[in-house]
Amino acid sequence: MAIEQAIHLVELVVRDLPVGTNLALFWLLWAILCGAFLQSRGAVFPALQSLGLRRAQIRRCSQALRKGAWTIDALLQPFRAAVRAQGRWQPCRYEGFHPVAGDITAFWRPRLKGRIGKFFHPLAQRAVPGVGFGLLVNVGRVGNIRIPLLRLILRAEKGISQKGLLHRLLRACARILMPDEVLVFDAGVSVAEVQEAGVRWYLLRGRENCTARRNQLPPRKKRGHPPEYGELVRPLARRYRDRTLPATPPDEERTFVYQGREVCAQGYHGLVRSDQKVSADNATFSIWVFRDPAYRKPLVLITNLPVSPEAVFRLYRERWPVEQIPQVAKPLLGLERQWVFAPESIWRLPELALLAANMLLYLAAVLPPVPTGFWDRQPQRSPGRLRRVLAQGEFPQDFPLDGRIREKHSVTAHLPKGVQAHRRQKAPPGGG
Repeated sequence: MAIEQAIHLVELVVRDLPVGTNLALFWLLWAILCGAFLQSRGAVFPALQSLGLRRAQIRRCSQALRKGAWTIDALLQPFRAAVRAQGRWQPCRYEGFHPVAGDITAFWRPRLKGRIGKFFHPLAQRAVPGVGFGLLVNVGRVGNIRIPLLRLILRAEKGISQKGLLHRLLRACARILMPDEVLVFDAGVSVAEVQEAGVRWYLLRGRENCTARRNQLPPRKKRGHPPEYGELVRPLARRYRDRTLPATPPDEERTFVYQGREVCAQGYHGLVRSDQKVSADNATFSIWVFRDPAYRKPLVLITNLPVSPEAVFRLYRERWPVEQIPQVAKPLLGLERQWVFAPESIWRLPELALLAANMLLYLAAVLPPVPTGFWDRQPQRSPGRLRRVLAQGEFPQDFPLDGRIREKHSVTAHLPKGVQAHRRQKAPPGGG
């Protein structure tokens, strides 16, 4: 049951690609889903060989990965269409707005030479060479399980840094987001960056020491230059050297109940950035400070949404599913370590890993939970359990694949073989 459902989903994803290439990507995606790369520690050929493929089939898969005529967008669109057609996945919605979560991830390649970027590694506490991607997902639910749905995978090509990739991702969001969608991002993104990119609706996590200004001039003093900046707003009190800087009184306070806990929200409205002078043309935003008894530190959120504080709080909590995709792709599926070096393969293999991780998350949510063993008396719908089920069961060789997913039998008898195929020939006299 689980194997057949997984095969059918992979079929829908690769069916419309060129004949031959779709079969090669079918085997690659299946090798990732069943954990073959986990056993081979990121090596492509041993992972495909563990599936029982012949040498010629393995070489075709390698060529499709390196030089195949396909892009990751050509795989994302049928995957999204297949998920929506089944009707199990439903997008989250709060007061008329759908959350679209963004994130930056990287596959670390510290010894890879070439034009790759550097990205911050949390364990190394410094920038490490890696293959970086910007992710954008729609957040929805299958029953009570939150499941992301990949919408965009953006490459950090030409060796751009993490900040450069972030700016490209924000500009892409401004182009593709619908009027009822809001970009939800974690700390590390400033209001100035989203405003410069032209993002219509945004919800960001602010720092504890963040500040903003009113968009009205304070009363003029008897002496000194006329004021040009509004009054400074400090949502949270903080220490500076040997003195305490008090917090600004909030414009409003509200409380609501979330999961049985009473959450207090303090709001500051009509604010502009600290570096902006007072002007009627300024884009204003609000800062909300949430105090949840389940956490020691307050949560600071910055948004320009015209919604209630409870909707802001719930929208931000929908950001976390975007982090599930790289967490499944790297340690759970074994693509944290990769052994590909071709200029195109270093990008395509991580893209396939991210797509396969999203497919595994979705399949685990819609399929019945399968116990790992007799000790697993209350199995959960987790991608790890489903991966073990796919790894333990052999691929059914008699499974009827779609007619388009087949080998391409091209006529090659007239082409030169061996050294004659790549031997350099002298140019004809007078030729260019």
